[in-house]
Amino acid sequence: MLFGTLAYLAALLTALWTWRHWHYRSYWLLLGGVVTVIRVRLTWRKVALGCGLTKKQHRWWFTVVPRAVASTGIVKVRRRFQRVAVDVKPWMWVPRPTRHGWRVTVRLLEGQVPADYADAAERLAHAWGVHAVRVFSPRRGRVVLAVTIRDPLIRLDRVPASGELLKVVVGALENGRPWVIDFRTVPHWLNAGATQSGKSNLANILLVGLASQPVALVGFDLKGGVEFTPYGPRLSALATDRAESLALLDDLIAMMLDRMGLCRAAGARNIWQLPAGLRPVPVVVLVDEVAELYLMADKSEKDDVARTSTALLRIAQLGRAFGIYLFVCGQRIGSDLGPGVTALRAQCSGRICHRVNDPETATMTLGDLDPAALVSARAIPADTPGVAIVASQDGQWYRARSFHVAEHIAEQAARTHAHLTPSWDELTAPQHPAEVTTPDLAALLDA
Repeated sequence: MLFGTLAYLAALLTALWTWRHWHYRSYWLLLGGVVTVIRVRLTWRKVALGCGLTKKQHRWWFTVVPRAVASTGIVKVRRRFQRVAVDVKPWMWVPRPTRHGWRVTVRLLEGQVPADYADAAERLAHAWGVHAVRVFSPRRGRVVLAVTIRDPLIRLDRVPASGELLKVVVGALENGRPWVIDFRTVPHWLNAGATQSGKSNLANILLVGLASQPVALVGFDLKGGVEFTPYGPRLSALATDRAESLALLDDLIAMMLDRMGLCRAAGARNIWQLPAGLRPVPVVVLVDEVAELYLMADKSEKDDVARTSTALLRIAQLGRAFGIYLFVCGQRIGSDLGPGVTALRAQCSGRICHRVNDPETATMTLGDLDPAALVSARAIPADTPGVAIVASQDGQWYRARSFHVAEHIAEQAARTHAHLTPSWDELTAPQHPAEVTTPDLAALLDA
């Protein structure tokens, strides 16, 4: 009898372990999540007290208090209500299992703010024995605790195919959702990262995703072209030194002005309001090592740097409406490069910060976001290439990790889709000779 019971338990445990190992998602949603919900609810008072999330409140409490001791030794008691101070825990709704953990809404106590829970996130993670706890506040008086049991960024699946125009899935977010770069939603991106942090790999993924789409790709590679030259079959234009960069920027400005005239003649605010047959090809500009565009060896380069800074800023301010998008990469992005970099940064609403070597680059990239994002960016270890802090399209920031794409795969994609590469001469050929006046430019800028 005992042997049979032990054998049955061993078989049951083996089946559960096999289920959890081979299909963790269904195991978690059907069994593990239910057990966790019960455990979290039963231990919430103790966890909240230990993490400093309770409040002392006075309550009327029914007590039994010793009153007197008679000579016979019999204790006489008197029942009464007494006002005592008790630790009150925040009200917690029922946790809902997610793909990588659970989410639960908590009602704030009087005097609490979401920052109190953000400060206690690390303590909550240790108390529950989970990978991480993120705090959101969807409405006044409520916070949502998003719990991740284990790091979903340790291993990623293969790169999915890109579908919609100007949208590329480049990796995964810490909540298990895909990491998407969508130029139609966020037109300009700033990508910072030290050597071997995954910055160049992200550019490779972007090129692979955009190579099969009807878009023009333009490269700025002032490291002599060593990064982007292998992708030449899919690039409509490539600048490898300062002189070529100035000429290419002049072409982009002329193209933008021509598209302004085209939109003005058609009564459209942007190229996406034009008929499909009249709409020009979208252009994605990839800039590698942006600091090289702003550095000066001597004063003779001052005018060239000023022209470069002005041209990039004009493209960042006006390019979205006319189908010109920026993806700017750099190891070092600091205020010492000049006011042009700061102005360009302000126009790039998409922010990606890999591991960096200096705190100022992280501050320049993420400084105007949640301060916790800056702390997380500084904590990225060197042995996790591809991990970054991302300002997502929903207004939140997340840890993310990009898929790994080897250089030869990106080169193969560039050769395979070389027939989709628009000619630079055709792209820069005037489509509408109408002159754009200063009032028209101001109106388009405000649109």
